[in-house]
Amino acid sequence: MADEKDNAPRRKTLADMLEITKQRAVIGNEAAEQKAAETPRQMFLPGFDIGAFPNHLNRSSFIAPIARGKRKRHQQTEMVTRKDCVLEYTGEQLDEADGDLIMALIAFAQAYQLGTPVPLNRAELLRKLKRGTGKSQYDWLYKSMKRLREGVLFLEARKPDGSTRYSVGKMQSFNVLKDLDYDGASEAYSFVLDPRWVVMFGNREYSLIDWDKRMQIGRGQDMAKTLQRLLATSADSVQRYALDWLKEKMEYASPIRKYREALQAAVHELERLEIIAKGSIENSTKGKSQLVVWLQPSA
Repeated sequence: MADEKDNAPRRKTLADMLEITKQRAVIGNEAAEQKAAETPRQMFLPGFDIGAFPNHLNRSSFIAPIARGKRKRHQQTEMVTRKDCVLEYTGEQLDEADGDLIMALIAFAQAYQLGTPVPLNRAELLRKLKRGTGKSQYDWLYKSMKRLREGVLFLEARKPDGSTRYSVGKMQSFNVLKDLDYDGASEAYSFVLDPRWVVMFGNREYSLIDWDKRMQIGRGQDMAKTLQRLLATSADSVQRYALDWLKEKMEYASPIRKYREALQAAVHELERLEIIAKGSIENSTKGKSQLVVWLQPSA
């Protein structure tokens, strides 16, 4: 009993020291994020023209193959992700066309420091997206750019033990587009990407999407685009995804029967373009429905 009493103050001191260390780590992370948000930085992505995107975003419901019409409005909604990431989003739900636009804007910003204005000709941008340059496409571009400017993210990447690896959007809001301006006389945009995009691309935590094949994916096959982004996050030649998780990630609200049909059609589209070798819906060893995909040998 005496020994236990003698050790009690020491245990308390160790606990206090651990708490102080934890608080200092939090303060340090917050200070680092604040500095990153304010410091223009160059983002170099070797071997890449267009089609790079962070893995944590590719694995989430941040961008989804939603149906046309009125979009869901999120308010600090926790999006579907893997266990190693927490992603909260405020704004209109983004679709795959918005995702294409973000990837194009990242590519156009390569020559500039993130955090500084990037001039952008809208016709050149639309051609990169394999879209027309008529009024309807200009209207779509305006609405999508506005959507990206208004969207706010909070992302926290976690270590296997649950502690924070990095976070963006905690101390200072992270917008997909930090700033946006449109000159009606020159019909040109200028935009600013948040410098913290560099953090999400760090340690090669991004995928390189085959842009040429992506642009060949058929109209109305956005689910195939979602799968393409997801599959690109792993080098595994065979990948398996639980159907219930995929359905939730894709923001698909219709019955599971219709979802299975749509998913199979998306798989056939990826097979047609030789993005994958084969895909099928099977039961796991636990009897749960899952999508199994075999990549092309060179993928």
